[in-house]
Amino acid sequence: MKIANWLLSACLLFGATSCDDFLDTVPGDALSPSTTWKTEDDARKFLVGCYDGWIDDSDILYWDCASDFGYNEFIHEGFRLIGNGTLSPTNEVADYYNFTLIRRCNDFLANIENVEFSDQDEKNDLIGQVTLIRAYRYFIMNQLYGGVPIIDSYTSAEEAMVARNTEEEVKQFVYSELDRAIPMLRKMPAAKGYLARGAALALKVRSALFYSDWQRAHDAAKELIDMGEYDLESDYSRLFLVEGQNSKEIIAAIPHDTNIMSSWMIATMYNNADGGWSSMVPTQNLVDTYEMANGLTRDEPGSGYDPVHPYANRDPRMAMTVIYPGQDWNGGILNTLEKIVNGANNPNDPNATDNASKTSLTWAKYTGGSPDYYADMWSANANIIIFRYAEVLLSLAEASNELSGPSAEVYDALDRVRQRAGMPVVDRNKYSTRETLRELIHRERGVELAGEGQRRFDIIRWKDAEGRMLAETLMTGPLTRVKGTIDYSEPDPEKRAVVTGTDLIEVRKFQPWHRYLPIAQTHLEKNPKLTQNSGY
Repeated sequence: MKIANWLLSACLLFGATSCDDFLDTVPGDALSPSTTWKTEDDARKFLVGCYDGWIDDSDILYWDCASDFGYNEFIHEGFRLIGNGTLSPTNEVADYYNFTLIRRCNDFLANIENVEFSDQDEKNDLIGQVTLIRAYRYFIMNQLYGGVPIIDSYTSAEEAMVARNTEEEVKQFVYSELDRAIPMLRKMPAAKGYLARGAALALKVRSALFYSDWQRAHDAAKELIDMGEYDLESDYSRLFLVEGQNSKEIIAAIPHDTNIMSSWMIATMYNNADGGWSSMVPTQNLVDTYEMANGLTRDEPGSGYDPVHPYANRDPRMAMTVIYPGQDWNGGILNTLEKIVNGANNPNDPNATDNASKTSLTWAKYTGGSPDYYADMWSANANIIIFRYAEVLLSLAEASNELSGPSAEVYDALDRVRQRAGMPVVDRNKYSTRETLRELIHRERGVELAGEGQRRFDIIRWKDAEGRMLAETLMTGPLTRVKGTIDYSEPDPEKRAVVTGTDLIEVRKFQPWHRYLPIAQTHLEKNPKLTQNSGY
């Protein structure tokens, strides 16, 4: 049975169940386990309830707005205040402190034990999937809030009022859940949209990297690579298109079709004249991070960088990731720099409307090169990537370098990712120490995974020579966009934008306590045993 059909069944089942936060109330009208947990089919139906809402497009697409690589214009969408450092427990900040799904997973894991299966491996696989989903939700909350309660299945609201576990306790719980799930899971998913061993290993890699447990990250990455099921897609841009959805590079993704499981969020990425909202947009900081096509950074002598034409001769991934002013777009030339075009007001002028990109840039990933790429951009059949093979290679390179410094393993992993994009191999003489190679790995990871929701978590975990989070520097100061004109007579799209300076978008500040989000005041009021994160 397809996941879409199972979701319909799950909606009927869970429609009779309270979905209130466990700190608010315990459902009194839930279906009784004694009447619903009888057969294998019952277990499979409740499995879909654990998939329902386990991850959302916004969990990936918006998070770069909370980093130096992205910007979110609309405060009500929850990421603008995280990005500029004015977040508090009472203002509009994305809220991930939620145990509804974890409670479903707890109930599933408790009840499935009493269901007899004709195939024990099938039962183990279902248990492994739900264990992985629960581990993922705890990992996300631990990243964002530090310690959170590790909950049981409670019978009253009073019993559910529990204190926070420590960050280390939650981390170890995530680790133990993943180590339990991996051997239980089938090697490859039973159907599109389901999780299997590769996704569990990918989360093991990502979580270990976040906590700087280098050996664990390295070994998990090696295990995933040695599965032999995944490989790099030959065309980087194809990964984010409908035609690339079956790529061997994709380990897990959020599936969408054009009907009951479509994505409206893709439309919010397009610019104003295309009918979009410019909700989440890349910044010039990202553009500045790309190397030149010759492998030199823009500040290095001989790089060929021209600040008047900042989009020229860059890493090919820039044009496959960012829609920049002057490029060919929708049968014309994109102008996001000038107020007046051909004697009329420019709808894509950053100051024209709220829905015009304030950075003069738009994400190319998932937008398909045209506003007409999808039959209906508000009902798009895009699949949003959660884990992919290139991240695993970059994680292997980082963990290996931190463990033992430069090696063939590190260079080979980096070269595979770079050469796929058309970039030269790593200069072994230039990047010959752990420190210089670390800088390259950070840059490579940033540009390869731009727009995929990992940047904020990377610049929080990465430290400078003084031990401060890189976010404290990268996220503090003015956020600007380029200003200038478009030369319509220039045949080279990379050189049509003629940059004359910069304009201020906003001033940002990242304080050390912004490493964690505040727990919303409403949650604290429901559970007096909760404590707020320091600084809020």
